[in-house]
Amino acid sequence: MENSLAALIIGSEKISTLPPVYSRLMEVMSDHRSSVTDISAIISQDAGMSVRLLRIVNSAFFGFPRKIDTVSRAVQIVGVEQVRDLVLATSVMNSFETVPDNIVTMESFWMHSVGCGVAARVIASFCKESNIERFFVAGILHDIGRLIIYDRLPEKTMEIMNYAEQTGELMYRAERAILGFDHAAVGSALINTWRLPPSLEEIIADHHKPTVANLYRRDTTIVHFADVITHAMKLGNSGELHVPNINEDAWKYLELSLDVLPQLFDTVDKQANDIFRKFLSEK
Repeated sequence: MENSLAALIIGSEKISTLPPVYSRLMEVMSDHRSSVTDISAIISQDAGMSVRLLRIVNSAFFGFPRKIDTVSRAVQIVGVEQVRDLVLATSVMNSFETVPDNIVTMESFWMHSVGCGVAARVIASFCKESNIERFFVAGILHDIGRLIIYDRLPEKTMEIMNYAEQTGELMYRAERAILGFDHAAVGSALINTWRLPPSLEEIIADHHKPTVANLYRRDTTIVHFADVITHAMKLGNSGELHVPNINEDAWKYLELSLDVLPQLFDTVDKQANDIFRKFLSEK
């Protein structure tokens, strides 16, 4: 199998195109005549997607005072764009159901990804960002390129892990040493192939080195910080052997006080665990 970045994306039928439910949703949303009913109907056609969406909306993650029991109500309350982003994240999760067990368990991988999404959303709220749901999606997808490497190059993956263990390097540096590129580049290329927003492409590409981000540096920095926090809290694991260091310049850029950290960690812990119980455990 060719090890080039492009070959990893193009050579896999299950990832070379957008998840079907998301594609249909985007088609409906692009029609100005579409209504909440039309959008809800697309989601409702996928029973698993509907159940998962309602679990998320009714979790502590959103904290609505009353239970939301229909997809149409969820779209009305949460908002069309936010529901679209949640559908993207959850449908991508369905596209990657298995990787070799000797590499990482899918439960652990998605726990880390969702944990990062929760952390990014919480940090964004502390930073007073608008539309904080977009950070949840970016957090969930930040390591998507790693799954592609695991799925398409299992032997190289073992070589990467051995290199990281022997040298003490972080996985993304080990990937570069073995493959010539890392999972961030693979994930960014996938987002480009899917023609998703450029902001998501840059966040994924630069989440290990946020200071080089150009147009979306603040969003990238928030996801970088969220990734480190998730590793430090041991909320799942995407295969990384070590806890990454926080980029000091990135921390200064966010202008957050150290005083917010206890509340931040507590909020992430509560919301992430609620998501795990209602969402991942019943996948």
